[in-house]
Amino acid sequence: MTLRSVRSQSFSTLAVCLAAGALAGCGGAAGTGTSSSGGYVAAAMATSYPDTLPVQYRRQEVTDPTGEAPGTIVINTSDKFLYLVEPDGKAMRYGVGVGREGFGWTGEAKVGAKQEWPDWVPPAEMLQRRPELPLRMAGGPENPLGARALYLHRDGKDTLFRIHGTNEPKTIGQAMSSGCIRMVNFDVEDLYQRVPLGAKVVVR
Repeated sequence: MTLRSVRSQSFSTLAVCLAAGALAGCGGAAGTGTSSSGGYVAAAMATSYPDTLPVQYRRQEVTDPTGEAPGTIVINTSDKFLYLVEPDGKAMRYGVGVGREGFGWTGEAKVGAKQEWPDWVPPAEMLQRRPELPLRMAGGPENPLGARALYLHRDGKDTLFRIHGTNEPKTIGQAMSSGCIRMVNFDVEDLYQRVPLGAKVVVR
């Protein structure tokens, strides 16, 4: 997987990119499979969209624009949409928030782990920029990873990038994250149920 920052810096591998500190990722603890956070497991599922979420960023089935195989997740960072490719030329489209300038990336990965109400562990680079952050935050409604997280892996290793929920729905449709892909909890819960471990993820 080749990643590129939106400042047009190119790196041959994800490992080089992370070592250079160009992309911080979102951190967060994850196991090797599907599990619930030990810190918070009692939260109710989201049942609707926030009133403030624009209609174009709400989930809808569309004609597949990606050309990828069914079951693939495709994220279009310029349009702020995530597509889950379905059979028969269709795709489920979700609105997302993406990495801000200097933290965007493109490439391929796989869903290596999934968690409900995940704990958040800020990566070292983020803690250097914001030392006031906690070393760990238990999962729950106030957690920045939201209700669900899909952990992106390459060659069996955690990339530190995630597709996750958010407690800041106003960031959907914007470039404000540290490289991770944000979804409203109502949508990330839906995606979580549809996507198995090992699913291919393409970020464009």
